[in-house]
Amino acid sequence: MTDFYFIRHGQTAANAIGLKQGIINTEVTYLSETGKKQAESLHQGFDISFADQIIASPLQRTKDTANILNQSANLPITYDKRLLEISYGDWDGQKNAELEEKYPEVFDHVLNDVLPTYVTVAGGNTESFEDVIARAQDFMGSVSQKFPDGQIIVVTHGFTIKAAVLAAMGSPKEMMVIEEPDNTSVTKITYAPENHSYYLRYYNRVVHSGF
Repeated sequence: MTDFYFIRHGQTAANAIGLKQGIINTEVTYLSETGKKQAESLHQGFDISFADQIIASPLQRTKDTANILNQSANLPITYDKRLLEISYGDWDGQKNAELEEKYPEVFDHVLNDVLPTYVTVAGGNTESFEDVIARAQDFMGSVSQKFPDGQIIVVTHGFTIKAAVLAAMGSPKEMMVIEEPDNTSVTKITYAPENHSYYLRYYNRVVHSGF
């Protein structure tokens, strides 16, 4: 079996002010001081030395989160573009609240997040939900084939983790049933090759979280 521990990067300035980051890789999307503290808290509370390696998205916020988590374990780190965040096209860098007000028909107003139909109005090189689910599934499939007994730390993004969970669930028709996980949360997905099945072991666990 291959165990994937999906970790969302720490908070960024863009997270704090409600921007859609997408694949932007500028200073506003780097870890804030809060994000660095979140990553350090996870480093202190989640010993990753049991794992074989870290695979991370190549954006700076995920690279920095991975490096903080890896201070003690010193695991090998590689980067994979399939772990990039969803691209919102021309909406990357815009305020989510303003987009929701302007385009209410393509937002879920409980989660305050885009519906799959957002691609019909957002311009530029947008990715559909299905696009990201497909690359998350491709990532898990190829890594589990290469490392059938692997313990893999995966440092990536909120929507990408949601997409991996949806892929593990067989790509259900209702894709808003899962909210994106919190910054520096841990989600565990296991792939069992003997029956070609995925198992969502836990979702959105946060060190020292409160309710």
